[in-house]
Amino acid sequence: MQMRRRDFLVSTVAATGVTAIGKGSSAAETEPTKVTLTPKRQAVLKLSCQEGIVPGRSLKEKLDRLEKWGYEGLEVSGRGLLGRIQQIKEALKDRPIKMSAICAGFDGVLISEKPEVRRKAVESMKQLLSAAGELGSTGLIIVPAFNGQTTLGNQEARELLITLQYEARAKADRPRGLLEELGEHAVKAGSRILLEPLNRRECFFLRQLADAAAICRDVNSPGICLMGDFWHMTWEETSDLGAFLSAGEYLRHVHMASRKTRSAPGEDEGDNYVLGFRGLKAIGYQDYVSLECGVKGDREKVLPAVVKLLREQWEQA
Repeated sequence: MQMRRRDFLVSTVAATGVTAIGKGSSAAETEPTKVTLTPKRQAVLKLSCQEGIVPGRSLKEKLDRLEKWGYEGLEVSGRGLLGRIQQIKEALKDRPIKMSAICAGFDGVLISEKPEVRRKAVESMKQLLSAAGELGSTGLIIVPAFNGQTTLGNQEARELLITLQYEARAKADRPRGLLEELGEHAVKAGSRILLEPLNRRECFFLRQLADAAAICRDVNSPGICLMGDFWHMTWEETSDLGAFLSAGEYLRHVHMASRKTRSAPGEDEGDNYVLGFRGLKAIGYQDYVSLECGVKGDREKVLPAVVKLLREQWEQA
């Protein structure tokens, strides 16, 4: 008998002694049952922030503020990064703040129906992966395609990423997928690709963490991992905890925003991340939790308050 994914998640979570209730934004999450799953290592909360969110006239001023407020990571855009590598390295030198993820900024579309557009994406991503490795970054965040960027269906897109059977009917014994090629380059560069699932308003392909984890499993490369974004998870996942459990060892980055308006965590009433943090603790998460959001209020006050809120909820998890 075929089991639906939702039923599978419920049975799996129940087996670990967890009660998964509703969406991440639901009031029912404020009193969840404790996780009994024992991780291989103790999870850590390392807070990061995207560069554009931080006030300051220079990168040094931004880093000074982040360091003062208790952030441990800086996330930058891949757009224009190749010309900034030395500047960023010098700004981060001798600081406790390290480079977290590189957010997109590549050319082309990875699952385009046009071979030349795909190749442009692959070569552009390789350049950014090399930069990510030089900066000690967690990885390069990629979205295979946004809505309107490709005419390929889900099956064709997946075959492109994993086997290339759709494209060339290669004569090799085992056709290479685009992610295998990128994974090999990422490993040599000392970084990784981070697949990002989005909500259906932004993409049709790759919307849940379990789907991204299945692709990572099939590619089977340490250079291909995934990230989770609480904003997108709010609309696509039945449980933050279940989503992070399904991602498991492949999860290497997390984005955060408020639940209703994608502002800073805490700027929407009822912002709650406890069950998601409980999932991160259950898998022994070691990487960064980074802000990708707008800010309604005074950033000099809001960004320090975010640190306080998230550390309090981490303790509750």
